[in-house]
Amino acid sequence: MKRIIFYSYPKCSTCRKASKWLDQNNIDYQLIDIVRDPPSKKFLELALIQFSLDTKKIFNTRGKSYKSIDIDILDLTKKRIIELLSNDGKLIKRPFLIINESKLILGFDESEYIANLK
Repeated sequence: MKRIIFYSYPKCSTCRKASKWLDQNNIDYQLIDIVRDPPSKKFLELALIQFSLDTKKIFNTRGKSYKSIDIDILDLTKKRIIELLSNDGKLIKRPFLIINESKLILGFDESEYIANLK
C-alpha cells in the first residue's frame, strides 16, 4: 500500500479538486495544511532533486507571496530555496503530494495522479 502525504491549502481550488479526486478514488492520504505546516526540509530537498532541471516549478509563481519576494529564484542556492519554502508555505506549488517519501507530484493533473496512484 502506498503512503501518501498530501500538503494542501484549504482555500486553493486546485487542492480541493485533487483531494476530491483522491476521495472519489478511495485513496488514503495524510492531509497537512501547507501554510501552517510546510513540508520538511527532506521533502523540499526531494522536490529540488526531482525538479532539478526547472526549480521554478516548485514555486507557486502566481501567488502573492511569490510576487512579493522580488528575487530571481534561478540565482538562489538550494539552501536558500529550502529556507524560503520552509518559512512560507504559500510559496510552494500546491498541492504538494508525496508518494512513499520518494516521489513527488506538484499541482493536480488527473493523468499524473492516475499513473502514479492507481
